[in-house]
Amino acid sequence: MNYRHVYHAGNFADVLKHVILARIVTYLKLKPQPFRVIDLHAGAGLYDLTGEEAGKTGEWRDGIGRLRDADLEPGVRELLAPYLDTISAINGEGAVKFYPGSPLLARALMRDCDTLVANELHPDDAMALKSALRRHEASKVTTLDAWTAIKALLPPPERRGIVLIDPPFEQPDEFERMTDAIKAGLQRFASAVYIVWYPIKNVIAANDMVDAVTRLGCPKMLDVRLKIAEPFPGLGLTETGVLLLNPPFSLKDELNLVMPALAARLGQDRGAAFTVAEPGGND
Repeated sequence: MNYRHVYHAGNFADVLKHVILARIVTYLKLKPQPFRVIDLHAGAGLYDLTGEEAGKTGEWRDGIGRLRDADLEPGVRELLAPYLDTISAINGEGAVKFYPGSPLLARALMRDCDTLVANELHPDDAMALKSALRRHEASKVTTLDAWTAIKALLPPPERRGIVLIDPPFEQPDEFERMTDAIKAGLQRFASAVYIVWYPIKNVIAANDMVDAVTRLGCPKMLDVRLKIAEPFPGLGLTETGVLLLNPPFSLKDELNLVMPALAARLGQDRGAAFTVAEPGGND
C-alpha cells in the first residue's frame, strides 16, 4: 500500500466527503443514544498543508482554501458550520495550515459517549493517527486490511453508527472489492449509515458500481456527485462521488441547498456541476 492522503488532503473531494460526514454526525447527535463511527481507511488523522507533501500538489488551495472564507448564504453557512467551525478550531483565525482527516473531524463533532474506531493499514500513517487521537477518549486505532476490518469490527454494540469506506483505489478491482465489502457490512450492520467515497475517472465504471450496490437491496440510498471541471489529459481528478446507504431523512434536502454553493465555489470552469440522485428511486 503506497497511497498517502497527505498529497490530496483538503481538496475538493475531501470537502464533499467531509461536509457530508459532518452533517450525518450532527444528525446522529439529535438522539441521546450513543453511536459509533468506524472509519475503514482513516489515514494519518491530521495533515500539515504547509509541509512538503501537500505543497507538491497544492490541491487544498482549490478545495478548503476556496471554501473557508467564502461568502455564503446564511442557510448554506449554517449547514456547513459543523465542518467549517472544526477547521477554524484547529487553525484559529489565521490561514488554513492544518486539515483534519475524517477520523479527527468526526471525533471533534462526536460526544464523549460516542465511540470512534479508526482503521489504517499504512504503518507510518497509523502511527501518526495514534498520536493525533491520543488525547481523545473513546477512540481506538486498528491496523487491519480494510476488507478484513469490515467483518471484524461489525456489528458494534451500539447498533447505531456510521461506516466510512474511502479506499485508495490503487487496485484495478477496487470497485468490486468495495461492493463486496458493502454487502458484508449490510449483512452484519444493516442499520448503519454507510458513507462510500469514490473517484469518477470512468463514468461507466462508477455507474456500474452504483448499480451493483443498488442491487444489494438497501431501501434508501443517495448518490452525490461533484464535478469541478471538464477533464483533459494531465488535469488530474475532476469529479468525485459519495454513495450513501441509509442516509438521514433530512440529508437530501440539505444537500440540494449546499451542493450548488460547493459547485459554484469549487468549480474551475463551465463544466462544474453536481447531482443528488436516489439510485433506483426518484431523483
